[in-house]
Amino acid sequence: MTNIQIPYSTNHITVAIPEERLNGILESRAHHYTPEASEEELVQRALANPIASPRLSELVQGHKKIVIITSDHTRPVPTKIISPLLLKEIRRTNPQADITFLVATGFHRASTERELIAKFGEELLQTEKIVMHDCWDADSLVSIGKLPSGGELHINKLIMEADLVIAEGFIEPHLFAGFSGGRKSILPGVVSGETIQVNHCAEFIAHEKARAGILDGNPIHIDMLYAAQEAKLAFIINVVIDADKKIIGAFAGDMEQAHLAGCKFVGELASVEPKPADIVITSNGGYPLDQNIYQLVKGLSSGEATCKRGGIIIICAACNDGHGGEAFYRWYKEATGGAKEIMDKIMRIDRNSTIPDQWAAQIIARIQLKHTVFIVTDQCDHQLIKDMGFQAASTIQEAVEAAQKIAGADASFTVIPDGVAVIIK
Repeated sequence: MTNIQIPYSTNHITVAIPEERLNGILESRAHHYTPEASEEELVQRALANPIASPRLSELVQGHKKIVIITSDHTRPVPTKIISPLLLKEIRRTNPQADITFLVATGFHRASTERELIAKFGEELLQTEKIVMHDCWDADSLVSIGKLPSGGELHINKLIMEADLVIAEGFIEPHLFAGFSGGRKSILPGVVSGETIQVNHCAEFIAHEKARAGILDGNPIHIDMLYAAQEAKLAFIINVVIDADKKIIGAFAGDMEQAHLAGCKFVGELASVEPKPADIVITSNGGYPLDQNIYQLVKGLSSGEATCKRGGIIIICAACNDGHGGEAFYRWYKEATGGAKEIMDKIMRIDRNSTIPDQWAAQIIARIQLKHTVFIVTDQCDHQLIKDMGFQAASTIQEAVEAAQKIAGADASFTVIPDGVAVIIK
């Protein structure tokens, strides 16, 4: 037997697979990468040596209102490390600057005080100005034109009122934007719900280039990059993290060039060859990305990329926050014809009529049409999981036994311990 650790919530669970039936373990080399410096030093070095940009301490001179866009509670960005170093760099030459942290929630719910403390730390939370973006609050948004896709570009007023816009974040493979980080701080981070919906339309989600690791020709990325340029995103600091959410790389500077450098670094570490199998076991990388079913499209997409058609995907995820979106949940709860009905309805929706969260429903329906999917959790209502067309199991052992009853006692396995971290070519 081969024992494999799978991230789950803030811990791990272990699955034992017969060695002769294990086709492969697909992992990002980032998880075994040894950085050349400490987390703080990596960020400091990136800030001191920006890519295609003056140093931030030079850029901020003469600017009164500065906005720092930061990720929300659903992203494992080590803000506690990055933000104090950003503030130090800014205040070294502009101690009087009026600085606002704008939390890029995109379509997500607002972060709780507890989540903000975990993200920023109590001291920074008490001493700095922190604003939560709300994509549905029309009074906080302003129109600045149209996207290449034709959609209206509405953005948080704080961005347009600022003298300088900076973003912190992290870079990982993204199932339809190619990679996270960089321009994604703007779209979907701090734009309107309507803007996000056009960008995440059925046509784009179904596009062959809207896949993990692909930027060139990706229509979703093209919109995002344009939005960031129109928002005048002047400087980014993006990090790369390992399985323990520790920083192993940092890239600062020009919004596009620094991001591309980080994507190259991630791509070289994360790319793996598929190992087709009857049963694929994966995860969403544990907390914070496995808090709800909505986020599971990420780990499931990796499973899809190496699972034989008609095979079974088992994803280990706490989902302690439930479905993650009422509109997303209703797609499944109200569909009498299952995944096919959902997919047929979504593909008839034109670009400008996109419904909230339909993209997640679309990707999951695509996967369910080809595979049986088990969610392993002891922290989520199993009936809710079944309402959404999944199978539910309380333990990994229970899921494996059930999967083998479907696929056969001699079924082959591939394991992707962290489905969010890999690009399966």
